[in-house]
Parts: sequence; C-alpha cells; structure tokens
Amino acid sequence: MRRLRPAILLTLLPAVLSAHDFWIEPSTFRPAVHQNFTVSLKVGEHFQGEPVPRDDRRIKRFFLMSALGEAPVPGLPGTDPAGFARVEAPGLAVIGYRSDRSPVTLEADKFEKYLAEQGLDQVLKEREKRGERQKPGREVFSRSVKSIVFSGVRGREYDRHLGLTLELELGTDPAAWREDARAGPPMKFRLTYEDKPLAGALVKAICRDEPDKTLTARSGKDGAVTLRLPRRGVWLVETVHMVPAPTGVDADWESVWTSVTFEIP
Repeated sequence: MRRLRPAILLTLLPAVLSAHDFWIEPSTFRPAVHQNFTVSLKVGEHFQGEPVPRDDRRIKRFFLMSALGEAPVPGLPGTDPAGFARVEAPGLAVIGYRSDRSPVTLEADKFEKYLAEQGLDQVLKEREKRGERQKPGREVFSRSVKSIVFSGVRGREYDRHLGLTLELELGTDPAAWREDARAGPPMKFRLTYEDKPLAGALVKAICRDEPDKTLTARSGKDGAVTLRLPRRGVWLVETVHMVPAPTGVDADWESVWTSVTFEIP
C-alpha cells in the first residue's frame, strides 16, 4: 500500500481534471478463493494513467458483488490502492464503483474538442442551436465503473448487472475468445442508462498491452454493442453519456462516465 502525501495529490490534481478515462484496476483478475487482493482506481488516457487515492467524500458506492451478495470494498482515506477485496466463493465477482458529482469548466474550444472526441454529437448540435459554440462548457461529471474477476472454476456467469447509473454489461464470455478467428471474434456488450438501453453512444475498447490502438462502435437501439477484440489480455471498454444538467445544479451539462475492465485469459 502506498500512502499519497498532500504534495503528491496537488501534483496529480491537474492530470485528474484533464484526463477523461477512469477505470478499476485490481491487482489480479483471477484471485484464488479467500485470497486478498487490492483494488486501484485509475485516471488517464488510452489505458495509461495515475492512481486516484481513496476519497470517501466522493464515493457513493464501492463494493464487490459475488455469489454471496454485496460486500463493501474497504480502504484507507487518501491512499492507493483505494480498496481491498476478498472473494469468499468460487466463480464470478464484479467490483463496482459510483462517485458523486464533480464540477468542471472547460474553455469553449477544449469543450468542443472533448465533445467531438467522445462522439457526443447531440450535445454539439444543441450548443450550435443555442448559439453557445463560443461559450465555456460548464459540466458536472460522475463515474460509474466496474471490473470483472473470476475466482477458482469459471461458471456460466460472466457478468452481473449492478444497477449503476450508466453501465456496460458483457454479453459474451471472455473465456470463449478464439485466437483463430479472423480479426478477433465478436464480443457483445449492452449499455444501459438508468437501467434502460442507451442507443447512439460511442463505445471504445483498449487493450492494456496495445494502448495506442482504440476500437470503436456505436450502441444500437437496444443498447447492444459489438466489438471485435483481436487479442488476449486485459481490456478497458468505456463510454460517456451527457444530458442537460438537472434543475438546481450549477452547470449546463451533466455527464456520466462508465467503463468495464476484464481479462481475456
């Protein structure tokens, strides 16, 4: 465990605010039953980033869901790794994290670039309709992320719906991946927002061993996403959804970021 000093936290703050990607990185994706392992939160870009120390003021939920039910992921404030976990039963376990809102304001050109990079075309169109293309982007954002681990023998389950505000669910077992398939076999996902299918979102996939390569696809009407993942390894699949900020929130827009990390063994 590494305790992060206040000076280091101040150094990391600009990177945390400017980077978009946020994910859970367990110390192992295949812990043994009853094995203790650590859970880090990471922020950065292209599956490369810095640790985010635990801040209980920002955490709404941080938990592990297994066959035995939901258990909190404990940890020490201001430290990395952000939590500690232990799987008490064989099979699938899913780590979930939901943060509170945080405000950020970007200059107009940076906000427009960010919207374009994330495929948020509807927000770009709405800003143009309102005559706000030269206006800074005032936004509140939050994180809804998960990570999938397996302990012992793999069963029939390969993901579990956690009820996060924005959530990506695997629709294909990573263990069924076949190396002989041309360009990688299709991996299916389902995207939901407030437990309803979300269409039109730009979904990105990055392998930890090839961070310079990004695969993309749009979610369909039923929230379905299909990506061909070309290699084994640890993968990050992510997207963002943005809506007008609700009444009473001092911002113009609200975004929710989601990601899922898993390993193709």
